[in-house]
Amino acid sequence: MIINQFLLLGAALFSIGVYGVLSRRNAVLVLLSVELMLAAVNINMVAFDRLNQDVMAGGQVFALFIIAVAAAEVGIGIAIVLLIFRNRRSANVDELDLMKL
Repeated sequence: MIINQFLLLGAALFSIGVYGVLSRRNAVLVLLSVELMLAAVNINMVAFDRLNQDVMAGGQVFALFIIAVAAAEVGIGIAIVLLIFRNRRSANVDELDLMKL
């Protein structure tokens, strides 16, 4: 397969993720959209790594770091969303004005 197919797949996934972040109101779906964008970045990193035939496999190593950061982000993000849901009885992003002065 040629790299254009992987780049188009990554661009499509990233675009769907951006649309999800901008249009969704549920905090869990926003986190899911962020994960979709991170997966698109991982696809592009591995595709460029294979294109360049890098000896150090830098793109694959960065992809592993992104996966680890994404796992931590989901854990912390879901914990925050659950705490807000307990206090507010809603996971609607538009209603999250707890940090306002």
